[in-house]
Amino acid sequence: MAGELLPGMTVFNVRDFGASGKKEDNARAAIQQAIDTCGAAGGGVVYFPPGDYTSTTVHLRSHVRIHIEAGATVYSSKDRDSYSKYALFFAEDVNNITLEGRGTVHGQAEYEWRLMDMQDWYIYPNQLLAEKAGVPLTRSFPTKDTYGNLVLFIHCQDVQITGLSFIDSPTWTMHIFGCDRVVIDGVYVSTSLKSGVWADGIDPDGCKDVRISNCTIETGDDALVFYSGHSYGPARPCENITVTNCRLTSASSALKFCDGNEKAIRNVTIDNCVISGSNRGIALMVFDGGLLENVIITNVTIECKPFDWFWWGDGDPIHINCIQRGEIDPNTAKLPQPPVGIIRNVLLRNVIARGTGPNRIHGHVDSPLQNITLDMVRLEMTHDPNTYARKCVNAITVDNAQNIRMKDVEIVWDTPYSDQWRSALVVENVRGLTLDGVSARQAPGSPGASAIVLNGVDGALVAHCRAQEDTGNFLQVEGAGTRDIVFRANDTREAHVPVQVSGEVGHSAMREW
Repeated sequence: MAGELLPGMTVFNVRDFGASGKKEDNARAAIQQAIDTCGAAGGGVVYFPPGDYTSTTVHLRSHVRIHIEAGATVYSSKDRDSYSKYALFFAEDVNNITLEGRGTVHGQAEYEWRLMDMQDWYIYPNQLLAEKAGVPLTRSFPTKDTYGNLVLFIHCQDVQITGLSFIDSPTWTMHIFGCDRVVIDGVYVSTSLKSGVWADGIDPDGCKDVRISNCTIETGDDALVFYSGHSYGPARPCENITVTNCRLTSASSALKFCDGNEKAIRNVTIDNCVISGSNRGIALMVFDGGLLENVIITNVTIECKPFDWFWWGDGDPIHINCIQRGEIDPNTAKLPQPPVGIIRNVLLRNVIARGTGPNRIHGHVDSPLQNITLDMVRLEMTHDPNTYARKCVNAITVDNAQNIRMKDVEIVWDTPYSDQWRSALVVENVRGLTLDGVSARQAPGSPGASAIVLNGVDGALVAHCRAQEDTGNFLQVEGAGTRDIVFRANDTREAHVPVQVSGEVGHSAMREW
């Protein structure tokens, strides 16, 4: 009995309000009546016993716990016109609400494949590569009756979502907007890795005090995304967030600090997570003028592989990008642009990553990245000879930044090799660089390349670094703006040439201790 499962709670069984438990029946009226009655009584549990329940939008009330029992599935209706909000479970300006249980929430998403009928500038480079390779430019789109989030909470407080499985959401599975004190624990989120375009996993947007733990998220679009946008009101900071013990898989970005950051995303710690089978691993992006700061990501394994041409990402484990949206989309460039955003104070520590795509750490010339640290990172580069989307030339590229630190970073070229590969690390237009204990060599089959290239670097310490076996030139120093480079206590025994300095730099820019 439900009362025995939930002792001390007043239980409102949706069957008692007329729900049949049959998928073909519309259960919305019964579910809403149970919720309203529970809310009017001051709170309690709205209980879904085993069975199938199909509904359009249901509105949650304060102090209501939705308990979906093991064996119970709540389905999103395909009757698009009957939704009152863009969601199955909807709440706005309420507090102390819960979605829990061992049951399932199912969005019944369906997709059709057709030629792209719009110009998407964000995937335009992939489109060109696909066209050149003769790949048909078909991609998935949701069918017309595929509609809404499974969960949409707006301006709520004290939110808990635990234990449930969320399957085949038509769009973002959980959009949590402007909410405070949010706990998401032990959920499973799944959408089609092949077709699930726009079907993100969990999207906290302008939320404060968020804890996400023990979740498995496998989604066609981004898995876990942090926003600071204006979807349902003015943008506000997304801040004070912890993520622990999660496994993420995505056809786009597994862990994403979204480009749609208008205000701020800050004070985020992520620990003990596994990213597997993803098109992109960790993405920290600012396109809309916001601030991204104080991010710590530790104890993470990342395994990436390229997906279809219409997804963001290239099989790249690490992607940091600060840019103005108008520099990508010429239509947006015609509109007023906010100032360039800011990315600063980011630490990646204890990371093992493997992927086929280039790892880019890119700041803007008008807003350099600030204080980015990679500590105890092993990066294994590999190549997919069957893909047409070959973008990787250098394993890691850092440009337009200040105070970049890499400590105990190892870059390894693994089989199969690509004939496009060149350098392990290229650093350009950076002021303040520390390479401490970096282990690298040039790519196999590229004897003319250097393991590490510094170009336009002002103030660098290269210390305790190691040239791997069969290194040609270990360190290439070039660019007229390069100066004050200290080279100290490095192990270059395996390098044919330890350091090569271009003529425009001058040997006065180099010092050895």
